[in-house]
Amino acid sequence: MTATHGTAGTIGQATPESEAPDLDIARVEEFAGTVLQMIADASTALSLSIGHRTGLFDGMAGLPPSTSQGVADAIGLQERYVREWLAAMLVGGVVEHDPLAGTWYLPPEHGAVLTRQSGKDNLAKLAQLIGLMASVEHRLVTCFRQGGGVPYSAYTEFHALMSEDSKDMAEALLVDDVLPLVDGLRDRLSRGISVADVGCGSGHHLNVLASAFPASTFVGYDFSEEAIASARSTARSRGLANVRFEVRDVTDLSGTGPFALVTAFDAIHDQAHPAAVLASIAASLAPDGVFLMCDIRASSRPHENVGVPGAGFLYGISLMHCMTVSLSHEGGTGLGAAWGEQTAVRMLYEAGFAQVQVNGVEGDFINNYYVARLT
Repeated sequence: MTATHGTAGTIGQATPESEAPDLDIARVEEFAGTVLQMIADASTALSLSIGHRTGLFDGMAGLPPSTSQGVADAIGLQERYVREWLAAMLVGGVVEHDPLAGTWYLPPEHGAVLTRQSGKDNLAKLAQLIGLMASVEHRLVTCFRQGGGVPYSAYTEFHALMSEDSKDMAEALLVDDVLPLVDGLRDRLSRGISVADVGCGSGHHLNVLASAFPASTFVGYDFSEEAIASARSTARSRGLANVRFEVRDVTDLSGTGPFALVTAFDAIHDQAHPAAVLASIAASLAPDGVFLMCDIRASSRPHENVGVPGAGFLYGISLMHCMTVSLSHEGGTGLGAAWGEQTAVRMLYEAGFAQVQVNGVEGDFINNYYVARLT
């Protein structure tokens, strides 16, 4: 036993401090605290997702300070789970707690960014993506070693999550805030033009436009049969006869145009072959047509994104979804969500556009809006 202890002690002396005498121990401890906070924040994000999915945030927004049983009863949930969730939200800084009264409370200022009533400003719905990304982690690790990518089919809830977010953004901003970025576009839509949306997903943007501009005709293209089925269902429920949706590979839009307007909402960076898609869009436009592209706001230079709010989430969703989905296709380029403004502008010019303008929209801190023309 003595010999064993001695051996262990010798091994223990080979510490990082002895191997690297200049190691700043205070800096090590500070960074260790940072890492622990990262892990804690990720855990809180998962609890945020649960709060959104179960309706806890929506229900608490209308409640006075209440016991955990009161919260559970008001929303129709199991008290023990609610109580543990409330504790997680307390230490995460989301809810307030009076230990003497045993009550819990969601401040209205917090509810303003956590409830469905907040529409596009509801950030809790984005927390659902944390769990979605984690569900493919083991497959992604394999890709690091063997190459390839994780296919879109592995993300079983992705369509529904994106549909929820795009619906809120489309209804809140599209007609009154985004369309005015293109001079005269609303008037042209009112008179009647032909419009295509590339990577339309569940079709919320086109259905909003088709409802607002009945004189124009709209077509949406996407490779996802599930998304197209959802888009068609929504159009039928709204009685929209001027919009249709097709399952299509958007690297080839031959025979579809010419269009006066083509749109793409957070879709280009996900493509397996984005350069081919952009070139196809340019070829499908009428000579005086406009391409309106909404995509993630970022710099193409990673160091310029340091300190930008949400940058860690951007690279996380890019690594664990956008990039790897592209790489899962043969010859996929893996552009990624953080392709950035500089690369986007360059690729638009390379696709054949002669003018490119980059705009921001108040109320959308996530995206840039690119207006590209052929002449």
